[in-house]
Amino acid sequence: AASDVYKRQEVSLRDIAHALSLLCRGGGHMKYFYTVGLHSLNCAREAASRGWSNRLVLACLLHDASEAYLSDIIRPVKVHLSNYLEIEDQIMSVIWQHFHLELTSEEHKKWKQIDDEILDSELKEMFSGEAERIPVPLRSTPDFSERPHGEVEEEFIRISEELLN
Repeated sequence: AASDVYKRQEVSLRDIAHALSLLCRGGGHMKYFYTVGLHSLNCAREAASRGWSNRLVLACLLHDASEAYLSDIIRPVKVHLSNYLEIEDQIMSVIWQHFHLELTSEEHKKWKQIDDEILDSELKEMFSGEAERIPVPLRSTPDFSERPHGEVEEEFIRISEELLN
């Protein structure tokens, strides 16, 4: 099982930050290079702007952390890969445990809501054919700039460490 492969002690914040800063969102079908790491930072900023607890802000930051070990698969494909979804859930369970984030079902719904709402804005901003989309209003202003991966990696680590302390 994936949980046997990915043990809690093998989870590394630096590995997660590095890999997510180099993974392009949307399977690369973007107008420019926009990373999973920056998406995660945008989700965390939105959670913070809503006054959510540091624990939930951290959950929003780490919600795609399994992709550091599995890579990113776009949603329309992922829903058809039941085995992938099982492995992803097992790895995320290990990651949640590593960061002491055993989340309630209500907390899972909250980070998923922000993930969906940030995606809505990303679609309008970065996908051809979505210019007419009217995204859900956000409380924060997402950073959709094309940033060097090293900057995204450093910011991801810095914010994670602040939230963990």
